[in-house]
Parts: sequence; structure tokens; C-alpha cells
Amino acid sequence: MNYLRRRLSDSNFMSNLPNGYMTDLQRPDPPQQDPAIVSPGPPERRMSTNQQSEGTGSGAGAGFLSSFTKAVKQTTAAVAEKVTEVADKAGVASGAKILLVIDDQQTDWVKVFKGKKVHGEFDIKVEQADFSEINLIAHATGAYSVDIEAIRNETKVTKCFRPDFVLVRQHAFSMAKNGDHRHIVIGLQYAGLPGVNSLHSVYNFCDKPWVFANMVRLYKQLGPEEFPLIEQVYYPNHREMITTPGFPVVVKMGHAHSGMGKVKVDNQYDFQDIASVVALTKTYATSEPFIDAKYDVRIQKIGDNYKAYMRTSISGNWKTNTGSAMLEQIAMSDRYRMWVDSCSEVFGGLDMCAVEALHGKDGKDYIIEVVGCSMPLIGDQQDEDRAQIAELVVSKMNQTVPHIASPSPVRPTAAQPAQVTDTLLTPAAAETPPWRPGPEAHRGPAPAEAPAKARSARQATVPGRRSPGSTAAEGSSPARSPRGPYYSAAPHPSTESQSLTNAFNIPETPAPQASLSQDEVKAETIRNLRKSFASLFSD
Repeated sequence: MNYLRRRLSDSNFMSNLPNGYMTDLQRPDPPQQDPAIVSPGPPERRMSTNQQSEGTGSGAGAGFLSSFTKAVKQTTAAVAEKVTEVADKAGVASGAKILLVIDDQQTDWVKVFKGKKVHGEFDIKVEQADFSEINLIAHATGAYSVDIEAIRNETKVTKCFRPDFVLVRQHAFSMAKNGDHRHIVIGLQYAGLPGVNSLHSVYNFCDKPWVFANMVRLYKQLGPEEFPLIEQVYYPNHREMITTPGFPVVVKMGHAHSGMGKVKVDNQYDFQDIASVVALTKTYATSEPFIDAKYDVRIQKIGDNYKAYMRTSISGNWKTNTGSAMLEQIAMSDRYRMWVDSCSEVFGGLDMCAVEALHGKDGKDYIIEVVGCSMPLIGDQQDEDRAQIAELVVSKMNQTVPHIASPSPVRPTAAQPAQVTDTLLTPAAAETPPWRPGPEAHRGPAPAEAPAKARSARQATVPGRRSPGSTAAEGSSPARSPRGPYYSAAPHPSTESQSLTNAFNIPETPAPQASLSQDEVKAETIRNLRKSFASLFSD
């Protein structure tokens, strides 16, 4: 009893009651004498006991009932939200196509793709996760399965599904700790999944010198005037780092991003020191002339959409992509368009890419890098860029995804209860409101309700245990059980409150009388609940 009081007590329950409920609760009940409850004794003592019970039941019962009503509402909302979440994660929408988005949780791609359809009829079910949260298995016969194991809202979530398409928005490889995810890219390619960009190009972007080597090919084809690529020297290991054509230079060690692994070297002695550091990293390195830049330029291409930005450092850092910088969008020139179009042809074609260049104080431009589909979005129009990415993905899915329903839905999260999982794998069960008996009603009681019904059936055969309704109807009966109406088996509204109190399940609502309005039915139900809990507390 103390547990119920602590669990359901709330000082703010008044604000959660519907209009008119408090007026109904404050209305006194008609005097009623229960011959089964009255114990033998003098009349004066019997009256004193009844008055004390009525006072206790009216005060404590009303407060307890109000808190209980709020708890039921909260539980109903939580169950409805859980059912909706499971139904959404189970992919119950008929024929929905599953899109795997490899990105962090800072961008909600579910909202970006909301309302999008493949072939004009199939919904898109987005499954978003980091590279580090993904695992998979792929067979040479074409069968494959992708697993996601992640933490969402402090809850461990496990999923297993077969995606139809993949959007990669993260770097597949970095020399930072736990940054090598090339094995996942290989598995996705092994499964034959189409994607943006293609998995073939994603794997080729895992080494910057390899990408630069393809830019050298463009430089030779177009010439230095049309494609001003910066001069660069490649060192497979530290033993070849003896000298460089000139100083100052920028040394880039291995494959890193966001300004990491880049060092400005001013003389030969510092260059030798950096060579010793490269020896510890056990990787390759490159060096290129240091450009005293006035600003840097970024040209991005998303499908057929182009944008150009100019970034000027404010903090004075020679790395304009670190520290404070001023960013502004500039006009897209034919020269910039030619650069990004030429780079988008490497590795079989890039649907998304960005070219980064420096504009030196000498008035010359220097192309230094090209980035694939993992390029970060910048500027004030990032929402527009995401919408363009979504349109690009839908267009590619229309070209590559077959015009048939997906073979299997997503397995729900491991945190879901077993009974919810079983009933929500079919669209018919998902359409049934959680607080009403669904299609599984003729198969027998639900797993959570079966013990309560079996217990009620057993208690109905035990002498001395009666419901409040049957007590008022009969003239005489044995003494009431010390546990009160908790173990009543009669079909009375208080029985519904007992099932909620015991199992915190959503009960079946009794059919209201046709002559009563909706508000009167609600008020009558609350009065019955108040009577039940007033008797409970009087014990």
C-alpha cells in the first residue's frame, strides 16, 4: 500500500484533470449501508466507524484517484508512443525501401527524407548509423544482412535489416584512433549495394595520394592553365625524406582530415625533424609548397547543383579551415564549374564532390584537394544542400532499386518486449489501437494479461472473496476478504482499475450506456474508481 501511495502520488495532479472532473469528484456519494461490511457491536460504535471510513475514503481516495488517473494517462501515452516507435522501426509500411545513411546523429536524415517515395509509390525507410556502429555479412550468392548496434537515448539498440541503397556521409578511413572502416565498405560492395557516391569511389578516396594521382592525370590532360594543380612530392616512407625542392613547405602525414597531420616546415633542419616523426607513424607523407593565400575557394557539386564559397582567415592561422574565418558565397564562374566537373569524372563518376583551391597573394589559383561524398556542408544554405542530396538519392534509387517490394522488414530493437514484437510485425496488428483488443483477441489473452485473468478465475472459486457490486446486490454473505476488492472476479469497473494497478496494462473499457453523454460516462467511471480505492484505503 505504501508503495502505491509513493508510486502514484503527485502534487500537480489537479492540472491534469479534464474540465468538470473536480466538480464531479467533490459531489458527495449517496448514503449507502453495506450489510456485509457492518460488524456486530453497539450502534454508536458502528456509526463512528462508518463516519471515519467515509472521511478517510473521500479525502485520501480522491487524491489517490486523481494521481492514479494521471498515471494511467501517462502510461497510455507511453505505450502508444512505444507501439508507434516499434511499428516504425519494424518497417510495417508495405513495400518500403530501406535506405542506409552512414552519418553521425547531428543530422536527422529521417526528417530530410520524410515524404519521399521511390518510383512514386514506395516509402523510404531511413536507417542512420555511424561506421563504427555497423556490421554486416555478405554472401557471394547475393544474400547479405546489415547489423546496427548503437546507443540511442541511453538505451542499447540492435537492428538487423537488408538495405536497398546506401548514402555515405562519413570518411571511410582516417589514421585517427578507430578510424579505419574500409572493411565495412568492402562488405557493402561485396553485397552489391548501390550508393551515393558509388562504393567503388568511396574506397578509392581512402588514400589522399591515390586521389591526387588521378588529379595529376587531369592536370596532364587539361594543362596548367585550365587545371592549376599544386606541385606535390610523394614519400612512401621516412627514408626518402632527405630534402625538398624549396622552403617553406607543408608536410602532410598519412590520411587525415580537418587540418590534422599537416605541418609547416621552414628549413632543412625542421624537415629532418618531421621525417623522424613520420618514421614513428609508419606511413607515407607528401610535401607541397606553402602558398601565402589571400583566401581559399571551395566549389561543391551535388547532382546538377553548384555552389562556390570564399573563406578568409580571421585568426591569422595559415590553415584557413581551422580557427576563425569569414565565409561568403561567391558567383559560380565557368572556370570553377570546369574544375569540379572534371574532378567528378574520376573513379567512374562522383555524384557529389567538392574542389578546394587556394588563391595566393600573387593572384594565382592552386587546386590542392578534391573531396567525395563525405564533404562537410558549409554556409547558410545547409538545409537546401541536404534537400538536394535527398533528391539526388531518390533519383539514383529510381534508377537502381527494382520496382518490387523489399524482401524482409527491419527486425525491431532488442529492447522491445517480446509480446510487442510479435504483434507488430504485420500491418494489420500495427493498425490496431494499443488500448483496444486487436486481431489477436480470438487467439486468447495476451501474455501480460493471462496471469491476471487466471488469478481472477481461481479467486472466483474461493469463498469469502466478493466484489463491491455483488455485496450490494445480496442480502447476506460471508465476511469480506482482508485484501478488499483487489481479488474481485465480478465484471465491475473497479476490476479494470485493479488490472491497471497490478500489471499496469491497458484494460478493456466497459461499454457506456447509450442514454449517457460522454462526459457523464467519464464521470461515472471516475466515481466507481473512487469508491474502489476509498474501500482499499479504508482497509
